[in-house]
Amino acid sequence: MGVHWNAKWAPKSFLSFKNYSGQTFIGDVIVGVTVGLVALPLAMAFAIASGLTPQAGIYTAIIAGFLISALGGSRVQIGGPTGAFVVVVAGIVAKYGVDGLFTCTGIAGIILIMLGATGLGSTVKFIPRPVVVGFTNGIAVVIASTQLKDFFGLQMPHAPGEFLGRIQAVVAQFHTISLGETAMAAGSLLLILLFRKYVPRVPGYIVALAAGTLLVWLFRLPLQTIGTRFGGIPAGLPAFRAPRLRLELVRPLINPAITVAMLGAIESLMSAVVADRMFGKGERHNPNVELIGQGIANFFSPLVGGLPATGAIARTATNIRSGARSPVAGMVHALVLLTIVCFAAPAARFVPIAVLAAILMVVSYNMGEWGEIPELLKLSKLEIGTWAVTFLLTVFADLTVAVEAGMILAALVFIRKVTSTTTVAEATDEYIAEGRKHSLQDKVIPSYVRVFRIHGPFLFGAADKIESLVQRLPELPEILVLRLRNMTAIDATGLRALEYLADQVHASGRGLILCGAREQPAMMIQRAEFEEHVGRENICANITQALERADELHRELSLQASPALQEV
Repeated sequence: MGVHWNAKWAPKSFLSFKNYSGQTFIGDVIVGVTVGLVALPLAMAFAIASGLTPQAGIYTAIIAGFLISALGGSRVQIGGPTGAFVVVVAGIVAKYGVDGLFTCTGIAGIILIMLGATGLGSTVKFIPRPVVVGFTNGIAVVIASTQLKDFFGLQMPHAPGEFLGRIQAVVAQFHTISLGETAMAAGSLLLILLFRKYVPRVPGYIVALAAGTLLVWLFRLPLQTIGTRFGGIPAGLPAFRAPRLRLELVRPLINPAITVAMLGAIESLMSAVVADRMFGKGERHNPNVELIGQGIANFFSPLVGGLPATGAIARTATNIRSGARSPVAGMVHALVLLTIVCFAAPAARFVPIAVLAAILMVVSYNMGEWGEIPELLKLSKLEIGTWAVTFLLTVFADLTVAVEAGMILAALVFIRKVTSTTTVAEATDEYIAEGRKHSLQDKVIPSYVRVFRIHGPFLFGAADKIESLVQRLPELPEILVLRLRNMTAIDATGLRALEYLADQVHASGRGLILCGAREQPAMMIQRAEFEEHVGRENICANITQALERADELHRELSLQASPALQEV
C-alpha cells in the first residue's frame, strides 16, 4: 500500500534518482547552465512588462523554478514567470498594488495545492481548444502592445492600462520616437530571428542580451537600461519577508487568484504534455503532483517578492533539446540564476530596456499559436464564435472576464452538440440493411489490422483518451482502423486529438483508416480537411469498405518496405 502511495504522490525528482548516475548528473548540470542563461533575459522582461522590478522576475525563476522542478510531477518541466501572467499581473498591480499581487499569488498557490491534492489536476482538460487559443491569442496581442513604448523609445511616462487607450497613446506620442532605442530593439529582434533560423542550437535571447549589454557598456550609448530605470539589480541572496496581508483585499482578490491559479494550471499541464511528447520513452507526467508542486512554488514566490509562476513551454523545450534527463537540470537552472544574482548583478545595469522589449515581442508572437486560427475557422460557427469572443474579451476587457465568458459559451456549445445528436427514428428495412455494413460480427479481421472504436461524444475533456492508443503504437500491427460509427459528436479539441493520432501513426510507419462517421462528425472532419492527415482514400463510409481499403494499404506498405519487389 505504501509503495502504491509513493508512486502516486511522489515528485518526479524522487522517482528519477532510482537509476541516477554521475554521468547523468554532469549532463544535467551542463543543461541547467544553458537553460539558466536562457531564463535570465526572459525573467527580467516578464517582470518589467508586469510593472515590477527586473529582480522580481529573477527571484521568481530562482525560488519557484527550483521548487517546481524539485516537487513537481514532470521529469523535465522548467518553471518560472511566463508571458501568460503579464496581463493579469499588470492589472492586479495597477488596481491593488504590489502587496495585493503577493496576496493574490499566495491564494492562487493554495488553490493549486488543493486542486492537486484532491485529484482534480486532470479537470484542466475540460477547457476546450477554442477558449485556450482565444485567450492565448489575446494575451500575445496585449503583451506586444505593452512593448511598443520601449521598443520605439517613446516618451510616455504613464502608459494606459487598457488596450485601446494604450494604442491611442502610442499613436499620439509616436513623434517622440528614439532612433537609438528603435535601432537597438530592431537589431536585437533581427539577431534573435537569425539565430533561430540559422543557428538554432544557440539561444538567440542570450546572444541579443549579451550583444546589447556589451554595446552599451563599451560605447556608453545613451539608451534606457535597467540601471537608468531601476538603479540596477541588488546583489546577493533574495531576502525572505512575509508580504503585508491586508484582509480587506482578500475577498476582492479571490476572482483574480482563481484566474491566476487556472492560468497556471492550464499552462503548466499543457507544457507537461508537450514535454512528454518531446522527451519520448513513454514518459508521462503526473498532473496532480505537478499542480501541488506549482502550488507550493506560488505560495513561496511572494516571500521573496516574486511573481506567479508556471511551467514555461519554451524553456522546457530548451531543457529537453539540450539533453536533460531529470529534474536536476531544472534545479541547476535555478541555482545558475542565483549565482548570477550573487556575483554578476552589477553588470545588469547595462542591459538595454529595448533588448528586453525585442525579446518580449518574439515571445508574444511565439505564444500566440497563430497557426491554430486557420484551423479553427474551418469549424462550426459556434466554435468560431467561442474563440472570437474569448479573444476579443481578452484584448479589450480582461482575462478573468474572457475565461468566464469563454467557458460559458463552451458549455452551451457542448450542450448544443450533445442534444443535436439525439434522434428518434424508425428501424426500417433500409436501416437494418445499412447496419450490416457497419457490423463487425460477420467480418474477418486480418492479423495486420487492429480495429478501435470511439463510443459517445468525442469532445473536450474526452480527447486525451487517445493518448493511451498512442502509447500502445509500438506493439500494434501495421494498420489501424478507427471505427467512428458510435461517435455521436466531435469538436475542435477532438479533431486536434485525431490529427495528433494520425501524425503519430504515420511517423511510426503505420497506416490509419477512419470509417463509419455519422453526420455531425463526418461534416466536421470534411470541413477541417482531415484528409490532409490520412488521405481521402483512408476515410471510408463503413467497416466493410475500411477492411477492403486495409487490404490495399497492406500491399502498398509491403511494397514500400521491400523496394526490390517494386522492381519485379
